[in-house]
Amino acid sequence: MVVNSDGTLSRIANWEKMTDAEKATTLRVVAARNQKRLAELKAEEKDSEIHTPDRLPRTPHSKRAKGLTMSKFVQLERFSARRLCIRIFPAERLTDPGFQPSMARHSSKLVVRQLFSSRELLLPVMIPRAVKRLETTLLSSRQGLPRPARLYSTPSKKANAPAFATAQIQHTEYPSYLSQPQQDIPLESRKVPLGKELAAFLQRTAPYTILPAPLPSDRSSPLNDIFYPDTTTQDLLSVMDACLHNLYDVPRARGIFERLREKIGNPVLSTHVYNAFLEAYVAVATTKGPVDVFLEYAWELYNILESEKEQFAPDATTYAIMLLAYHRFRPDGKRPLPGLKTATPSHILSCITQREIPVANVVSDRTITSSEEAVEIIKLLSKTAMQLNMPRIISELGQAELIGAQVPDALDNVPEANPVLRVKKRSDAVDGEEPEMEVPFNIDNLRRHLAEVRMARRVLSDDVAARQKLLEESVYDVAVERLKHQADLFADLGLGNNALRGAELQKWMWDWHTKLTERLEKEVENIAQAEGKARPRQTETLFAPYLSLVKPSRLSLITILEIMRLQGSGGIHDGMKTTRALVALGRAVEIEYKSQICRANKIYIPATSRAGDAGYFSKMGYRNLLQRRVAAAKVMSDAEGWTAEWTQHVRSKIGGILVECLMDVAEVRREGVDKNGNKIFEVQPAFYHTYEYMRGQKLGVIRLNPVVSERLAKDRLHDTLHPRHLPMLVKPKPWVSHNNGGYLYNKTHAMRFKESAEQMSYLKHAAEAGNVELVFAGLDVLGSTPWQINKQVFDVVLEVWNRGERMGKLPPAVHDEPEPQPPENMDTDIKAKSIYLQRLKAWSANKANNHSDRCSVNYKIEIARAFLGDTIYLPHNLDFRGRAYPIPPHLSHIGDDLSRGLLKFGEAKPLGERGLRWLKIHLSNLYGFDKAPFDERVEFVEKHLDDIYDSATKPLEGRRWWLKADDPWQCLATCMELHAALESGDPHAFMSSLPVHQDGTCNGLQHYAALGGDDRGAQQVNLAAGDRPSDVYTHVGEMVEQVLDEDAKKGERYAIMLKGKISRKVVKQTVMTTVYGVTFVGAREQIERQLKDKKVVPDEECWKAASYLASKTIQCIGDLFSGATAIQNWFSYCARLISRSIPQERLPEAMAEQKRSTKAPRKKFTLSDTRLKKEQMTSVVWTTPLGLPIVQPYRKANRKQIKTSLQTVYISDPNSPAEVNSLKQASAFPPNFIHSLDATHMMLTALECRTQGLTFASVHDSYWTHACSIDKMSEIIRDTFIALHSSDVLQKLDAEFRERYKNYKVPLTSLRVGKLLKGLHSMGSRIVVTPEQAKSLGALQDLLVISETEKTTVDESEAERVAQLSEEVDANAEEDLIDEEEDIDENDEEAVSYAAKKKANAAADKALRQLMGKFVNVTDLLPPLPEKGKFDVESIKKSQYFFS
Repeated sequence: MVVNSDGTLSRIANWEKMTDAEKATTLRVVAARNQKRLAELKAEEKDSEIHTPDRLPRTPHSKRAKGLTMSKFVQLERFSARRLCIRIFPAERLTDPGFQPSMARHSSKLVVRQLFSSRELLLPVMIPRAVKRLETTLLSSRQGLPRPARLYSTPSKKANAPAFATAQIQHTEYPSYLSQPQQDIPLESRKVPLGKELAAFLQRTAPYTILPAPLPSDRSSPLNDIFYPDTTTQDLLSVMDACLHNLYDVPRARGIFERLREKIGNPVLSTHVYNAFLEAYVAVATTKGPVDVFLEYAWELYNILESEKEQFAPDATTYAIMLLAYHRFRPDGKRPLPGLKTATPSHILSCITQREIPVANVVSDRTITSSEEAVEIIKLLSKTAMQLNMPRIISELGQAELIGAQVPDALDNVPEANPVLRVKKRSDAVDGEEPEMEVPFNIDNLRRHLAEVRMARRVLSDDVAARQKLLEESVYDVAVERLKHQADLFADLGLGNNALRGAELQKWMWDWHTKLTERLEKEVENIAQAEGKARPRQTETLFAPYLSLVKPSRLSLITILEIMRLQGSGGIHDGMKTTRALVALGRAVEIEYKSQICRANKIYIPATSRAGDAGYFSKMGYRNLLQRRVAAAKVMSDAEGWTAEWTQHVRSKIGGILVECLMDVAEVRREGVDKNGNKIFEVQPAFYHTYEYMRGQKLGVIRLNPVVSERLAKDRLHDTLHPRHLPMLVKPKPWVSHNNGGYLYNKTHAMRFKESAEQMSYLKHAAEAGNVELVFAGLDVLGSTPWQINKQVFDVVLEVWNRGERMGKLPPAVHDEPEPQPPENMDTDIKAKSIYLQRLKAWSANKANNHSDRCSVNYKIEIARAFLGDTIYLPHNLDFRGRAYPIPPHLSHIGDDLSRGLLKFGEAKPLGERGLRWLKIHLSNLYGFDKAPFDERVEFVEKHLDDIYDSATKPLEGRRWWLKADDPWQCLATCMELHAALESGDPHAFMSSLPVHQDGTCNGLQHYAALGGDDRGAQQVNLAAGDRPSDVYTHVGEMVEQVLDEDAKKGERYAIMLKGKISRKVVKQTVMTTVYGVTFVGAREQIERQLKDKKVVPDEECWKAASYLASKTIQCIGDLFSGATAIQNWFSYCARLISRSIPQERLPEAMAEQKRSTKAPRKKFTLSDTRLKKEQMTSVVWTTPLGLPIVQPYRKANRKQIKTSLQTVYISDPNSPAEVNSLKQASAFPPNFIHSLDATHMMLTALECRTQGLTFASVHDSYWTHACSIDKMSEIIRDTFIALHSSDVLQKLDAEFRERYKNYKVPLTSLRVGKLLKGLHSMGSRIVVTPEQAKSLGALQDLLVISETEKTTVDESEAERVAQLSEEVDANAEEDLIDEEEDIDENDEEAVSYAAKKKANAAADKALRQLMGKFVNVTDLLPPLPEKGKFDVESIKKSQYFFS
């Protein structure tokens, strides 16, 4: 192939047929081999030599090239089926770092244009018909190209293609209009050990996320509306969203939109919302009309966006919608509209270029749903760009068209398949000529490619994700088909028990579904008709739009499945709390609606993030994570479109409507026997509503008919589970934002918000600021751990289950505990009757619990059955403390012993010598022999090898040694694994997939000991090295026994009763939870359960005995861990001060409302600080070392009464916060902070394990990996713990408090509450005052430091506002006292005492009033940190039992 000077191409094979003039115009011969051929031809003809420009060095011949090998100095780009652009660059231009070749597209004329310099030639070429099939020849060998080049290639290959078809072409740069792909940048390798690298990371100050405190519910401000939108506004948004969906009621939505736009720049609005209305207007004009009206709406709204009058600007979606409008109604189109008033293509294209929006993003926008329309719009824009002389835009559009026409490359290294081709439409086709074929343009191909480039990674393979997509997309459709099939073919499908008609439940569900679907269709229609008559301003009361978002058939299935799922929740046997059921059902409908949106918009899923060789803790690694996540979040956000969150009010209302309809139609047929022994039948409601009392409160509950509840404990339940309650078949979607990750389509949040809009706002803004990259990465690591069902264990579980026996903590089919019998003297002996009633109540509760446990186990078994043989994944999210939990609630490794025994890792690794040893230690731990040295644990297992073999080979027929273990099902799984390894012939090479655990020793106390440098505490929790593992629970138990001995000598009744019976298990839970803030009541309940389980004392004595023992246990713990107690107190007092503080900017408004309270008949005044208390809205907030903001959600009850069709419910409104609960904030802060620390330690360990290639899972402070990896994980656990506690955790917390709350004030009146004053004094808090100020602050004298030189810390700027009122009140009070003293009879002692008491109260009130209007900075009042002990955290490396 040769290039001629006039831009044409010629073939060397045609050389002899060329004229002399044609030969003379040859400018460049492509490829060395052809140059040689041409030289030979010229020599034969003795023609003149064709000169090649000196500045273009010849390309060396490549032996691999089957055809031509292009010079690296020639950039070749194809931008349409028959156009080629060759750009020739001088060598020195290519060495210029700032040099970026650009592309241009030209008209059909053959021209030679000089660009940039006289030495750079751009040769646009019209391909002659002889080589018209360039699309089959240009980039045909796709598998041989570099990976990025294949994105642009066309896989077609024709038999008659020219030799040029097999050319190996070096891939050119990405087009300028596409975001440059962030390929896997080689990170710097780890140059320092993990300990030093991690220490350097943790030594830096974590970035704070600081937001304003929410305002009281009766106040608002523009800033507050940005972070905490109110319920009314949120209701309006959700109604608006529902009305727009499927064009349900666009005019009504427009009315709400106009109201929200009255406030310019309303923070609840965004460009996405404006685009949603533009899209709806164009859709209505297309489908319903009137066309001119809605196009006028669209034109007006577009102009507002373009002018930015309302502080919002257009984006790619905006221009895509306006192009659609023009295309559909343009004068020369299929539906011409005379006098069309809309944006023209030239105007739109000019705006796109001015705003620097890639035109490819516009033509691939989700709103363009038709590939045909996309092609027409590309052509329209290309024509416009030619008219406007925009060569760059022409090139971009051509490239977009090319990418859209390519077939997606789904798998590597797969033989190429010919794509589906269609005949290319041509106006100049000649009869009889072979038709020209082309790859059809598909808009989804282009979108997929752009998403891939912008996220700089491969998208999730459709083949890999097929089953997961089916699981999430069509769950309700599949459920309907199954139920229908079983209704038609009602058969005996019980779980091994032929007496059970196993499909009874499914048959009922199908009957309920058909009836409920019909009922809902009518109900929604009736509601819509009623609401259609509502006045426009009543839009917030609409519910028909919500019910219309999901088809009635799906609403029916959602209702049935959700109610069945909630059975037994909230402590209600055979039922559920009404409030919880209604809100949960409404939320399920909302989730399904948003899942439909995700499925409809075909959102592409990014791959899981990774950090590379440098790990997650280097600056480069962190930046890489941030860039990848931001790119992925942008793609997925743009693809989703706009939807609004529903409020609790809406959820409960929708849930009430659905539950009422279900209760009306759901029936079951019950049979019984009359007194004559004859069978009788009766149709009864399947669900009914009633009330019951719990802890003195009257609660509405929804109960299941007993026969339905019975079936739930027996029948197969796979039809009652939604995918969001199941494991996943593919790796979870990586977390790219606060509400985007986990399941592919089902929307979940990265944090489980506790009815707190504040928590959600903090996480959202922290994610947007890039502060939580390692938190998201940690969740991705945990979610990407593969699991499988352990079939050996499952077979045993299933057999035990079908037998109905009580075994291995499995509940029996029939409660096997005998019912207490009434004593003979019950009618005459009140005490005997009381004891009998107590025992009967306990027996009834145990029976009900047995049934609930049976239902729960049934769920686990059915899920395990469904996933046998599959590799599964468990998506994770966080609680508000940062602790990670699997999202599937039924079967996961965080569950009970049965759940853990059923699971194993999805990948196996060779056991090795150390792995075999750790497998034995693991078995010993599970059995309960876990407090001995490791060698003794190994010896224990080797002594019981016969029992282990018997358990593995005959788990039910043998001696059942495994049932005596603390964790029997995990013990059985380990017995089977060890048996298989030892019998394999080479145990060290045995491929083991069993998770092996490393558990912390009372991990909360470990953190306290490390924080406080507590030597004594460190010894008890294995932070310090020792020959044997310390057991803090046994030690506390021994301390309690010593106290009991002393009390028994004094004749204490319960000491005598409990003496010698205090085992480690009795006190274990109390010791463990003391550091997490357990109260005396909680400790008493924990100990009471242990006493009852072990039958230590009679049931009727348990409560009093537990009360006595709890007080002694808490006393002993306090003596043992004094360092922990000091830190707990510091936490608590800091929280009490913060929760009583008020932002400085709120003081003027709060103090302006100091009111007089008037009482008749005399005019008396009292000062009220009610307004000031309402302004105490400050939660305790801190930042973990990983940058996660933790917000305590504890506020005073602010419940809203909502009347539903079922009952009136009271729900907390997270969008209407009340003032904080200071006591709860204070008591919860110590345990919550420790939880956030152990969560950070776990995340750090997970990230480093992933970096070093270890499989990792965790259950809070229990870390799991393969047996062969335990030594490496143990090293990582210690390194991360040491690095964490070497970073001055408390110092950083103190510094954060002083930064976060530096402008917050504490009213001095709040310091005279309870024991706060004495506590602050003992902690070292002080208030610096002048001698003059001290005179009026006598009530706080314990805290005062009087100084004439130091600057006072008391702020009296607001005191003048209340001074006058205070004097008035004081005068009135003194006048009253004088009047009363004159009337007192000195001989009346009672009157004199009463007067003295009243005088003292008046003095106290006066002292309190002197404090009003005076404040102190919370940062000036924070107590100093407790003194740290001498324990060196580095010594943990020598402790082999730290985690074991």
